[in-house]
Amino acid sequence: MKTKNPFIFLISIILILSFPLSSFAGKILIPMDFHQTNHLKAYGVAYWILQRAQNVEWLLNYRGGSFMTEAGESIQNHCRLQGVYFELVSPTQAGGIYQNIEQSNMEVALLEKAPEIAIYTPSHKEPWDDAVTLALTYAEIPYTTLWDEQVLTGELEKYDWLHLHHEDFTGQYGKFYAAYRNALWYKQEQTISENMARKLGYKKVSDEKKVVAQAIKDYVARGGFLFAMCSATETMDIALAAKGVDIVPQELDGDPVDPGCQEKLDYSKCLAFIDFKVNTNALQYEHSNIDTTPDKLSFVANPQADFFTLFEFSAKLDPVPTMLVQNHVNAVNGFMGQNTGFKKDLVKKHVIILGETVGQNEVKYLHGNFGRGTFTFFGGHDPEDYQHRVGDPPTDLSLHKNSPGYRLILNNILFPAAKKKERKT
Repeated sequence: MKTKNPFIFLISIILILSFPLSSFAGKILIPMDFHQTNHLKAYGVAYWILQRAQNVEWLLNYRGGSFMTEAGESIQNHCRLQGVYFELVSPTQAGGIYQNIEQSNMEVALLEKAPEIAIYTPSHKEPWDDAVTLALTYAEIPYTTLWDEQVLTGELEKYDWLHLHHEDFTGQYGKFYAAYRNALWYKQEQTISENMARKLGYKKVSDEKKVVAQAIKDYVARGGFLFAMCSATETMDIALAAKGVDIVPQELDGDPVDPGCQEKLDYSKCLAFIDFKVNTNALQYEHSNIDTTPDKLSFVANPQADFFTLFEFSAKLDPVPTMLVQNHVNAVNGFMGQNTGFKKDLVKKHVIILGETVGQNEVKYLHGNFGRGTFTFFGGHDPEDYQHRVGDPPTDLSLHKNSPGYRLILNNILFPAAKKKERKT
């Protein structure tokens, strides 16, 4: 019997070890459970892969909503650069993952195309005024900003996904009149809004904003994906309900509200809310009784006691709400805003509740369909700044890279790219 040449054996071992590990791995798995070092950047990696015309599988309910794609050196290097934890998965291991998903409350959603993203914001706003803009910037996901003129000239059609934040579609400048009417920034915002309304042919800001709100609703009806936070969630529906009705107090628009304006509201025009009461007092901060902010003031001294719970859905039967609640925890810290949350008894029956505060009449996170599109509303201003105030410094997301609240925002970014994967049985 011939003895194996030890020199040739050594060379063979060296050659095997010199091959990159990805040569033996079929997939790259980006876990989104507690193993993940940077959840927020992981969304940016998924978007980056889509930009390069490579599909990404979103493994719903598998290890916190993980991502998986074909192995490649460039993706591994990009993950390392972004500080994102990943695992190399062999074809056999990938098969085991698929089998586990098939037998559990899990599903594979195929992400096929990077969505075009638009942020509705005036040019004078600072990027840190908006938690979504902060999230996109940190995750390195590109976006375009637009405002009223672009909305009313059809620019929305270029985008798959639109975000609204603390815009006041009722034309009341955020109801900051009582506290800030003499502040320079308030006067500047009022002047800019009035100039835009006149440029577009409207006498009052409130009239112009109602038309913008309707244009955004029409965008959703045609198949757009709308995501809103903070005061935009509430004021969008108020503006839609108040079409043809003056609900703005005289201090803000120069003429009194319509007599009986409350009874003239048309809730059928609203996306998410019904039977709410508007607040026509210029000296009071609230727009309506939709907002739960007054009920949350007791938590200011102890924010850790304020949290909301995410619902669990059937991944195979309800993949869309399942995508929107993907997280590594099911209880998320609460946070306040111009609109903090939504009174549960004022939410329309067909709307899906994604997250609510247990034991309180508060919905924090909701989703619904309208026409061929969808809308998702998330109450509060900044998931990592409990009581954000005017003039507060921007949140440094490098200190919150595993934030469950910011994960919910970024779930919405990838949602338009998703398609439920069909597998042969």
